[in-house]
Amino acid sequence: MADFAKFSKPRAVENGLMARSARGDIGEQWWSRRFIGVLESFALGTRLTRGRAYARKGQIISLEIDAGEVKADVQGSRVTPYRVRIGLKKFSELVWAKAEVALAEQALFSAQLLAGQFPRELEPVLAQIGAPLFPARLADLDLRCSCPDQAVPCKHIAAVFYLMAERFDDDPFLLLRWRGRSKTALLERLRALRGDVEEPEEPEFTVDPPPTATPGRQVLSAALALAEPDPVAEVSATKRAKPGPPGGDAVAFWAAGQLLPLPSHPELPVDLLLRQLPVPGSWLGGDGLVQELAALYRQLAQED
Repeated sequence: MADFAKFSKPRAVENGLMARSARGDIGEQWWSRRFIGVLESFALGTRLTRGRAYARKGQIISLEIDAGEVKADVQGSRVTPYRVRIGLKKFSELVWAKAEVALAEQALFSAQLLAGQFPRELEPVLAQIGAPLFPARLADLDLRCSCPDQAVPCKHIAAVFYLMAERFDDDPFLLLRWRGRSKTALLERLRALRGDVEEPEEPEFTVDPPPTATPGRQVLSAALALAEPDPVAEVSATKRAKPGPPGGDAVAFWAAGQLLPLPSHPELPVDLLLRQLPVPGSWLGGDGLVQELAALYRQLAQED
């Protein structure tokens, strides 16, 4: 019997993954303690105790938590490490969509998640929509180990349980990753549902010229957009308004509707309107734009 115990003693592992807790319970945060509590509720007896000892000795060589499964290599008494797999059903995309909507509707919970926190209320919120955060029974877990032990879970699987709890301590979003949703994908979806989208900063003035406008008239439209509202600035660039002739019909001139054709006045500068406008900022062209517009005004006067 003593020879068998000596033979079954696990081989020492150099630089193995060792549990931080040297004694007592493993798990510091509410979610990791809840995870261990769920496992202990399955009445697994001494298998969990032996697995905890394995975890504290550093017998686990590698551990990887991914969507739907956890994979680990655990060194036992044989030369070749045992391969452990702990499967958990992933939530479907439909279930995750419901979960994300439910979380987004809870302003406080979703804000805590976006801040990297893991609120205790997350578990009942998910349970209400049929998305339990933790396995409800041992049958919910697909437990496999390459060791010859017929007990399920064996001490190698139990050792991985305890190391998983410490990983969950460090990053609770690994629990959700195990259920099929990464932290990045979840938080991006919550931001979208909450409407947390940063609007791009707009300039002080927005110029939106007509699609069919020529380059010269686009510049003219931009300059007109900078002017203070007054009757002259609101006249179309293609029908430049000038003061009515002496003795003309002023009522008909200013009435809404078609503008009266007016003769040009050589004694007035053709760029009179331009001179009434403030010099635009450098972001729109500054004084260079004014010079270009003056040339455009002279060209339009010649065409008339």
